[in-house]
Amino acid sequence: MGLFDQLHPDWQKTLAEYRGLVTTIDSLIEKNDVAPAYADIFAAYQLPPSQIKVAIFGQDPYPTPGYAHGLAFSVSSSTQPLPASLRNIFKELESDCGVKAASNGDLHRWADQGVFLLNQILTTKPKQSLAHEDFGWQEFTQATAQVVGKSGAIGIFWGSKAQKFAQYFDPQRSITSPHPSPLSAYRGFFGSSPFSKTNAMLRAEGKSEINW
Repeated sequence: MGLFDQLHPDWQKTLAEYRGLVTTIDSLIEKNDVAPAYADIFAAYQLPPSQIKVAIFGQDPYPTPGYAHGLAFSVSSSTQPLPASLRNIFKELESDCGVKAASNGDLHRWADQGVFLLNQILTTKPKQSLAHEDFGWQEFTQATAQVVGKSGAIGIFWGSKAQKFAQYFDPQRSITSPHPSPLSAYRGFFGSSPFSKTNAMLRAEGKSEINW
């Protein structure tokens, strides 16, 4: 089974014209030396387009071995300590909604509620940030963002790279801020209230809120 075939069937249909691109990227990846693990590259895409209520866009996977597992900002439940960006996300969540930081950093609990967690670049080499920046992932994830934006989902864009995808979303349904990394969190991520703003939009539309 090729990498493209790991997509949810609905995504395979929606992004069928990009099968060739993914096949090319697949040929460039060293399957035993990639972050996230090869089987987890399309973990975010197990949520079909029709079920996406909110999309959170990041930049690229954690390069620390064992951290990235296919959902932007998320780590496996056994990963400790949590990455600094994720700790800051939880800090803002507590400040915004009063939600105490979870005991682990696995954000599948968000994905299960319709939150699509996507990095702009889907793979890298362990211990090396942006190693796969030139593989062509941006074309694929840009096409993905266009699909999600047209669906009417709420878009959350953290960091300048992620904000390039905001153009595909309704400005009234977009939440942008600096990246939650320690280098930029105090420049506007803290205090941006993305979680309560998202739930207010969902509530106004009669949709169930996200249990962050």
